[in-house]
Amino acid sequence: MKKLFLFLLLWPFYLLQAQPLRIAVAANAQFVMEKLRTEFQKKAGIPVESIVSSSGKLTTQIQQGAPFDVFLSADMSYPETLYKEGLTQSAPAIYAYGTLVLWTTGKWPLANDLKVLQNPAVRHIAIANPTKAPYGEAAESVLKKANMLEAIRSKIVYGESISQVNQYILSGSAEMGFTAKSVVLDSTLNNRGHWIELPNRSYSPIAQGVVVLKRTTQSKAAQQFVQFLRSSTARRILQKYGYRLP
Repeated sequence: MKKLFLFLLLWPFYLLQAQPLRIAVAANAQFVMEKLRTEFQKKAGIPVESIVSSSGKLTTQIQQGAPFDVFLSADMSYPETLYKEGLTQSAPAIYAYGTLVLWTTGKWPLANDLKVLQNPAVRHIAIANPTKAPYGEAAESVLKKANMLEAIRSKIVYGESISQVNQYILSGSAEMGFTAKSVVLDSTLNNRGHWIELPNRSYSPIAQGVVVLKRTTQSKAAQQFVQFLRSSTARRILQKYGYRLP
């Protein structure tokens, strides 16, 4: 009876320990997150579940009460909004800077002048929704500075997130599209087509933000993950995937 009583007393603790750390991840970091998760679980012994979507959609879900513990955003504006609304434990921090690329799985000649986008044979150009995805906002900025946005607007196919943009490109639904460098450097996609890195002076810095959410039930584990992002191990992984470090 004593053992049964002790088991029932500790059962909620066991359940809590068994729960994975739920990390909401902007779609640009989908692949690098797999590497980060593996290393963090190995070092900390804490299981991690990642939920991938656009930064804007994840922010809306958090505002509506989604049970996430940590949020990795593609920019700082979304976590800063959550911080101002009192939904985070502290102000967000920059953990990396993202890089924009133009990617195709076809044999189109790519160059920084982007003239290929005006080729009549290029009928569909994939871009993440600029109102929800910072990489989509960056892509539109690049096109505006090249004085090309209006000229090719009829060709643009908007994806909900970078993930959907990647699907359009990989399936051939779009001849090319704007995505994150971290995507094309992933080992599963590295040999699919070709890409060019776009000059970072042509768009505002994509400062990726991390924040621990106030509703987390695993505050210690969440803080451990944030600390892990600053470790030499995590920084090496981020650099390998094309991110610039703060």
